[in-house]
Amino acid sequence: MNQEPTVSPLPQIEQLHTLPDADLAALSDLLVDCTEGGASVGFMSPLSIAKADAFWREVLSNVAIGERALWVARDEAGQIVGTVQVVFVQKENQPHRAELSKLLVHRSARRHGLGARLMQAAEQCARGAGKSLLVLDTATGGGAEGLYQRLGWQLCGQVPNYALWPSGGLCATTIFYKAI
Repeated sequence: MNQEPTVSPLPQIEQLHTLPDADLAALSDLLVDCTEGGASVGFMSPLSIAKADAFWREVLSNVAIGERALWVARDEAGQIVGTVQVVFVQKENQPHRAELSKLLVHRSARRHGLGARLMQAAEQCARGAGKSLLVLDTATGGGAEGLYQRLGWQLCGQVPNYALWPSGGLCATTIFYKAI
């Protein structure tokens, strides 16, 4: 008797407006995982849970006042395994643009299309908010550049010595934009 292979459901992509304790813990674990995995996302290694919690609480306060949108990917068990943010607040002469920030996918959940699905949700969110131009920056050589290019983002250039890798040492950043 042949059995059909079990197909696990695609992770659920959802926008968060509140941050229950379980989601705060999962987002903090995700940020620590990515930082400890070498992602240059604004934090140095070792990253404490307390510092990660403080970061996510600040993000949520910005979500509450409409300055950001926060999207997450949940696995089949409901655990957060990815996230991305849309930053709406810009200068007065830039009401048409937003910035994508902190695309994070847990190391155990990579290479399954989560990053692309999160990016698509963020782009749709920005479009729905009346934005026509998105920008982002990413660590040069950090692994995400290919994803952005596959999704139609245009390379602007690189800035050398822009930030530090989590374990130290300077890294460049690559800047992308996308008209939506």
